[in-house]
Amino acid sequence: MTYPGVFCISLDFELHWGCFERMNLQTEAELRYFQNTRELIPKKLNMFADGGIHVTWATVGMLFLQNKEEWERRKPAILPTFDNPQVSAYEWIAKYGFNGSEDPYHFAPSLVDLIMATPHQELATHTYAHYFCLEAGQTREQFRVDMEIACQLAKERGTTLKSLVFPRNQFNQDYLSVCRDLGISSVRSSPDIWYWSPATHSSFMKKFFRAGDAYIKFQPIKPVYLKDIKVDQGLPLLLPSTRLYRPWMPGELLKNKLKLRRILNEMTDAARNQAYYHLWWHPHNFGNNPKECLQELEQIIAHFHKLHKTYGFQSMHMQDISELLLSSAKTTVRA
Repeated sequence: MTYPGVFCISLDFELHWGCFERMNLQTEAELRYFQNTRELIPKKLNMFADGGIHVTWATVGMLFLQNKEEWERRKPAILPTFDNPQVSAYEWIAKYGFNGSEDPYHFAPSLVDLIMATPHQELATHTYAHYFCLEAGQTREQFRVDMEIACQLAKERGTTLKSLVFPRNQFNQDYLSVCRDLGISSVRSSPDIWYWSPATHSSFMKKFFRAGDAYIKFQPIKPVYLKDIKVDQGLPLLLPSTRLYRPWMPGELLKNKLKLRRILNEMTDAARNQAYYHLWWHPHNFGNNPKECLQELEQIIAHFHKLHKTYGFQSMHMQDISELLLSSAKTTVRA
């Protein structure tokens, strides 16, 4: 079967749960960063809806909750036993506590509902507690318990989780069967480049090449085609990311220009060659310079529309892609 070129966006929606071991919310700047993030999400959703852009929102399950009382009720009987307690969301809360009962940095049920109400947006999972799947000490069973809570929360909202993004991209092959058991049909994986290989702690060289790769082509990107994505009826599909969008930065005119040009050129190459292009970021990446980041997003969406008109480039989220490939595989088997 011939597939069109595909533009996929996935967002790791975390608020402070994605940064708790790095930021303690002790400064006005940190608080404002996440306040901006919350304010920007409706704006992004409007942009995606107006532009017909399909997006996967991989959402930390704790954001579904209303308040700290519900958080206490939902706390699993089996907590992750990380060797390093600093990577446990439960340990962080035990040490620092919540910012009020309906803590806006850790709970966002209204935003979850807004995502669900916006056309072409997939509500996916980023685990319940931003669970680090490669950290020493935690177990497969603890991961299962965490994911079961996330799936239950989605079910209570009338939806089913079909896609997963591993927090901090700590892809764990051994956990895919757990994902399958819970109904997950697609998982985001990393690009097939050495400096994007999953790890708990990245070396200086990996960080250097990851950062520089946003602006300069260190090595050619191997194109990915939908027909080459392995369909294993027993495990979720692995949908590799292509590019991390890095936010606009003040005083870095050249780097901002190079980064955006790299993304737009890669999108063009994918559209021309009927390949797959997967862009991702965190909503909070827009928190420091929201106006400029939104302007760059507008340029990306406008470029997609041009490519759609010229080459038939299609916008699809992760669930769209998995449904297309699984359906095609079944048709091929029947034939």
